[in-house]
Amino acid sequence: MGKPKRNVLAAAEESATPPDELTDSQSVARVVKAEGNNLYMCALPNTKTIVVELEPRFRNTIWIKRGGYVLVDLASADERPANSRVVGEIVNVVRDEKAWRKQPYWSVALLSGRLAMD
Repeated sequence: MGKPKRNVLAAAEESATPPDELTDSQSVARVVKAEGNNLYMCALPNTKTIVVELEPRFRNTIWIKRGGYVLVDLASADERPANSRVVGEIVNVVRDEKAWRKQPYWSVALLSGRLAMD
């Protein structure tokens, strides 16, 4: 079997480390289901479900499973047509959940009980 391409390794490396802080338009969300063609239905911390698109650098390199966590950016919604059901973009995929849970923005969402989907 051949070596993986560099862009696969770069995308995997980027998603391994969580950002220090989130912008106002970013939020950690839980994947509810795959909608197809790089579209995913996600639940935001306020329990609202939205459809987001996977960023092109992660396509065919990082696979997202149902129930996993992703970092969504809703700022890209301004650039989309008004009749589009896609309201944001997945900018990072939570792979090392243990490292992400140590971040202050994660504990705030969990303490309010908004990310738990049991």
